Order: sequence, then C-alpha cells, then structure tokens
Amino acid sequence: MRKFQFISRLLVAAACSALLGSPASWAAEPAAGAAPAAKPGHTDTPMQPNGKWHVHDPDRPRPPVVTPGEFSNGNKVGKPPSDAIVLLGTGKDLSAWEHKEGGGPVTWPMKKGVLQTGKGGIQTKQTFTDFQLHVEWASPKKVLGEGQGRGNSGVFLLGNFEIQVLDSFNNDTYADGQASGMYGQYPPLVNVSRPPGKWQTYDIVFKAPRFKGEKVESPAMVTVLHNGVVTHAGTAYFGPTSWKENPPYKPQHASGPIALQDHGNPVSYRNIWIRPLKNYDEP
Repeated sequence: MRKFQFISRLLVAAACSALLGSPASWAAEPAAGAAPAAKPGHTDTPMQPNGKWHVHDPDRPRPPVVTPGEFSNGNKVGKPPSDAIVLLGTGKDLSAWEHKEGGGPVTWPMKKGVLQTGKGGIQTKQTFTDFQLHVEWASPKKVLGEGQGRGNSGVFLLGNFEIQVLDSFNNDTYADGQASGMYGQYPPLVNVSRPPGKWQTYDIVFKAPRFKGEKVESPAMVTVLHNGVVTHAGTAYFGPTSWKENPPYKPQHASGPIALQDHGNPVSYRNIWIRPLKNYDEP
C-alpha cells in the first residue's frame, strides 16, 4: 500500500512539472528573435458601423494621457488639466486677450489673478472651433440694480454665441436672460446661482456649426454646467446671439474667439482655460 502511495505521488509531481514547467523556465527570457507579444485586442470581430475599426481593434490609437486638474474651492483657485490653454491664470498676464473693438492691449483692471470688467468687451487673440471651456466669475457682494442691471456680462463662444453672466440669485428677470442661459434663446434648465459675491463656475462643451457653402449642415451645440449642475445638454443655437432679434447663421460663424462682455456692470473673472477638442483617433 505504501509503495502504491509513493508511486502515485511521483506520477502527480511529474504531471504538474509537465504542465507548469520547471521553476527555472518560469523566469526564462523569450528566445532571441522571438516575435513580440501581440497587442491586446481582437481582429476576429465585426467592423464597427462606420467601417473604420474592428470591435476591440488592437491597432486603434490609444487616447493621449492628460493629467486632470483640481477644482476651485472658495478663494482657492484650482489647476487646469495638463493639456489646457490658460487664458487667465493667477498672475497679471493678459497677453492672450485684446479689446474686441480695434484690438490693442486690454485695459480692464487686473489684481492677483482677478480680472474686473472695464470699458469695452475683450476677446482672445486665438480663434477656436470645438472646445471645453472653464470660466469662473463673481458679481459684486453689494447688490446694485435689478433685473438685467445686476452683475450683467456674458461669455461669447466664437464671439457670437452667448452664455449669459448675471446675478440671478433672488433676481426676477426674463427666463432666457438668466445666468447660464443661452441668451435670448433658451433659459437654463435650473437656476443654481450662488449669492452675490460668491465665485461661480461655468464648464462649457461647445461644438461649432458646420457649413457647406452658405448652407448650415449642423448648428452650434452647447452643453453647460453651472456650479457643477447641467443647465444645457447638447442644445442647438437657433443662430448667433442678439438682443431682441434672431439673426441667421453665416459661414463666418464656423470659428472665432472667446469674448467677455462689458455691460456696464462690475463683474470679476478668474481661472479661465480652454481645451480644443479633436475628433476620435485624431493625433
């Protein structure tokens, strides 16, 4: 019986060795000239509907790595993502901006990274199409005026499509003129305005209109988060923003700068950055 058990153990040990290999073979380097390991993924899968890639295609480009930023918290200013273009940082640099009418250096007052509205609108020197935009702003702590005369400014996308800036905390005014509204077109889905004097955030994802000749192929689309809450979700603009009017699209609306409006009310801005967006698989 003991002899049988001993032989059985030898057979089991031999089988395990054949399956797993010896300890030395576990750590062995690949043989010289061996083919490199295959990329993870599958090519024996259906093509996706656009005909570009297999489902789980191993050759599809991996997305670039971006270090995320940090959120602002009260007076502490957050950091932008690593691939963002900083339009307004913590210093005194206003070189990314110019006056909207006639160009030239910006004369709005700037102190410790906070830009105060001044005479005439300003815009970026660089133009954009599709992007993610982060803007922080605050209306004065002391309430002056009412309705549209209370902390009024605006963020203009491509210089033509406005997201309204307004002190809308306990402020009754027309719906499509409230804070984070697509001015003159759509009111925000909800009013999430903070009290006067508190810093507020806009996170905007914008897709520029497309044209074929003079014809609009697709309108401008925007998604807006006001203080982290969705106020527009992939909503199309009727056309460029205007007061009391609905002007039509024109091919020149396909790109443009980011602009900040002077409406004669004091409004503060800080920590503005933008990330131009590319298509999937684009280098």
